[in-house]
Amino acid sequence: MADLPPHPAHDDLRARWRAALLAARGGAPGPDPAPYAENLLARWAEPQRRYHTTDHLAAVLDRIDVLESYARQPAVVRLAAWFHDAVYRPDRSENEERSAALAERALPEAGLGPESTAEVARLVRLTFGHDPGPGDADGEVLCDADLAILAAPAAEYAAYAAAVREEYGFVPDDAFRAGRAGVLRQLLALPALFRTPYGAEHWEAAARRNLTAELELLSV
Repeated sequence: MADLPPHPAHDDLRARWRAALLAARGGAPGPDPAPYAENLLARWAEPQRRYHTTDHLAAVLDRIDVLESYARQPAVVRLAAWFHDAVYRPDRSENEERSAALAERALPEAGLGPESTAEVARLVRLTFGHDPGPGDADGEVLCDADLAILAAPAAEYAAYAAAVREEYGFVPDDAFRAGRAGVLRQLLALPALFRTPYGAEHWEAAARRNLTAELELLSV
């Protein structure tokens, strides 16, 4: 993949990738992190993406910063954020598995140890259902960060929903509405969307309002 053109936001993401990888390596020597950042950024900038873009990646990393105190291995969680949608094709259902497999290939080459690599891959796979088990602090942080968009102000949430619809532009409208409504009902049926104390306090109620409003619009 070709390198991305210079972009201030991408420069910030490059710095954040380097910091996370070096922290996760724990000071152990390893390859230059830069080429791995370029590969990942190119993936996140693929043309089929409308919501799952570098903006989403940056937002998830920002939310991890907010939730960092709940994580056991914050650097590993940040690496999982980089990989959680690194492979993304809206017409396929195995994106999380393929993203995890990418992490399992790339991170050992980047100098990360086997235990940390396995944990990154586990966390990436967890974003398929966003259902971390009891006591899975790092899983809670990543899943809450990924779902935080659901609690956005109304205009931002509407833009998110529109971008998701664009990604599924190949799906007929009736089929999309039915499928999206099913997803929203599944989310609303969860006893809790957010597992961290911060997420429960600051995001849960707003997310449920947004999901309910979107479901009502789809049902019209």
